[in-house]
Amino acid sequence: MPIEPRLIVTGHNSAGEAVFVEDRHPESVSVQALRGADFFLMWGTADGTAKVGGTDVAPVVRPYFPGVGGSRVIFLRWAPYSAEPEPVLDPDSVRSEVAEKLPGLLDPFEENGDGMHTTDTIDYAICIEGELCLELDNGAEKTLTPGSCVIQQGTRHAWKNKNDKPALMCYVQIGAVRE
Repeated sequence: MPIEPRLIVTGHNSAGEAVFVEDRHPESVSVQALRGADFFLMWGTADGTAKVGGTDVAPVVRPYFPGVGGSRVIFLRWAPYSAEPEPVLDPDSVRSEVAEKLPGLLDPFEENGDGMHTTDTIDYAICIEGELCLELDNGAEKTLTPGSCVIQQGTRHAWKNKNDKPALMCYVQIGAVRE
């Protein structure tokens, strides 16, 4: 049975006491651009400085990548064999769908369709289930297994599932300034 992402959020009531404000299984989002994958937009903070202690707790999950000082937590279930070439889709249809469902997702991707991209984020990428391959721009690869954590520091890379089983990853993205 695959793991189902669950979101539990704490906050404060009007008396300043710690309370649970949310407990749910987020709906998945899928797009043609990454067929068979399920995105779970868990939580995020606005760009700038994160704040705690208030009673108005609302996630910021769009755009897909945070700006400087913002954050996002995303679970992504990669389909088996996502490293295999996919049929050519209508590019306008793909871009339009992603712009609606996951705005900003395609912005850092290169046009050649190999999945390589570079983001202005520090990413903590944690393998929860299955195996996923991380490829860097020089062709170097590492296979992540459950419990692996990659610290992605704005490098050019691509993620690929070369396995016959889905892979579940948790990505924590912090918007950063590129030097």
